[in-house]
Amino acid sequence: MTITEAIKNRPLTLDGSMSTPLEALGAKTNNPLWTAQALIDHEDLIYQVHMDYLQAGADIITTNTYQANVQAFVKEGYSEEEALELIKKAVRIAKKARDDYEKISGRHAYIAGSIGPYGAYLADGSEYTGNYTRAPYELQAFHNPRLQAIMAEGVDCLAIETQPKLGEVLALLAELQHSYPKIPVFVSFSLKDSQTISDGTALSFSVEEVDRYQQVFAIGVNCTNLEVVPDAIRILKYSSQEPIVVYPNSGAQYNPETKTWTTQAGALDFHSEFPKWYQAGARLIGGCCTTMPANIAEIANFLSKK
Repeated sequence: MTITEAIKNRPLTLDGSMSTPLEALGAKTNNPLWTAQALIDHEDLIYQVHMDYLQAGADIITTNTYQANVQAFVKEGYSEEEALELIKKAVRIAKKARDDYEKISGRHAYIAGSIGPYGAYLADGSEYTGNYTRAPYELQAFHNPRLQAIMAEGVDCLAIETQPKLGEVLALLAELQHSYPKIPVFVSFSLKDSQTISDGTALSFSVEEVDRYQQVFAIGVNCTNLEVVPDAIRILKYSSQEPIVVYPNSGAQYNPETKTWTTQAGALDFHSEFPKWYQAGARLIGGCCTTMPANIAEIANFLSKK
C-alpha cells in the first residue's frame, strides 16, 4: 500500500524532532551543519532515533536531510561528491531502520525525504522569517543536488517542510513536476501567525496555490507554536480538500541568537493539545522541535483508536 492509499484509510502518525533525541543520545548539534553533523560523526545515533520513533508507533519517519544540503557540506570543507554521499547515507539509514523494524514487528512504515528551505542553509533562523530573496531558478539550483541524491536512494514521499516562503515552495513543486512527477509530496509551512506564513503571505492563498499541484497529497504547518495550530487547521480545511498535516513544536520557544529552546510558564501542553488537532481535521500528526519518541507514542496510541 502506498502512502497516498494509506492516508485515505486512516490517520497517520509522523515522527518528531531529530535534534532533541540526538542530543539526548550524546550527539552535538550546535554547529553549522546542525543534525547533519551526525551523518559524519554518529550515524548509529541517527539509526537509533529512527528506530525509537518506529517503536513509538510512527507510520512515517523523516530522513535526516533537513539541513543536509550540498552547499552546507562544501562550506565545511567537504567535496561535492562527499556531500552527495552523506545525503544518500541519510536515506539509507532511515530505510535500514524501517526495514529492520518491519522484520521484527511485521508493521510497515514509510520514509519521507526531508527538504528544508534555503533559510535553513543560512542557519540564522531564516526558516522562521523568510528574510531572504532568491529567484526561482536559484532556489531550484540550490535544492536540486539534494533532491537528486534523495531520489537516487528512493523514498515513499517528499516532505517540503518548515517553508517560510510560498515562492520557494512553488519553485520546488515546479521542478518536481518536471523531473519527478510521480513522487508524492506533502508541504508544511512555518507560520508568522495563524493566518499567515512566515514571510507574511496569507496561509489560505499559499494553500490554494500549492493545492494546484497533483503530486501534493497533504498540506499543513510545522515547527510552529501550539497556540496557532487550531486556527491554522481551520484555514487549511477551508482552503483545500487534501489531508491536513500538523507537527508543531512541543511548546518551547526558540531563540535564534543563542540557538536554544526555553519553556515559558503557562505555556500550552503538547499532550493536551494534539487530540484537538485531530478533532479539528488533521490526519497526519506528529511533532517538530523539542518533541521526543514519548510524544509520538501518545499520538500513535490516540490515532490507533480512530
